[in-house]
Amino acid sequence: MHIKNGLVGISIMASSMAFSKEAPLVSIPTHDAFFSSIALHCGKAFEGKVVVDNQPSAAFDAKLIMFVRKCSQSELQIPFYVGDNASRTWIITKTGSGLSLKHDHRHKDGTDDPVTMYGGHTLGAGFNQIQSFPIDQYSKEIFAEHGLAQSITNTWQIYSYPDTFSYRLIREGREFRVDFDLTKPVSAPVAPWGYED
Repeated sequence: MHIKNGLVGISIMASSMAFSKEAPLVSIPTHDAFFSSIALHCGKAFEGKVVVDNQPSAAFDAKLIMFVRKCSQSELQIPFYVGDNASRTWIITKTGSGLSLKHDHRHKDGTDDPVTMYGGHTLGAGFNQIQSFPIDQYSKEIFAEHGLAQSITNTWQIYSYPDTFSYRLIREGREFRVDFDLTKPVSAPVAPWGYED
């Protein structure tokens, strides 16, 4: 009888754990510091410029704005506007095993671009100001499926310093980086494509 009551107690405890609202948020100090350094700017937008591009594209000869638009304890949504093009949103998420960076690409009507939600995941601790996101398996497969084999070795890096936020893409033969001036906030733009204000 004693064993039976003990099993009932364990069963009740397991049930209550299963129905708890949310798993505890776990993250290591460097990831926390990096995440928090970006979240400090929540609600603000900043203008940037391309500082490295070894395969220049006329598409980026436009006003470049990043907007730290939505912040929670586990996710940051950062739309990246290229002139009138509001198709891109960077999403940084605490996953419990590190940080994920995803690129949410939408059409003007809000529907998903065929190549969307690609990105990478941290493999190590990184630094308080810098995190690298080597490409994940989903992204390799979606790039291969859409004839973008050159992108399957992508690594994305984000630098978050007090005065500057940088987004960098690197792979063999390719480097692209845009720096944003965090000392001069600009007017917040409208919601990116597929999102609502």
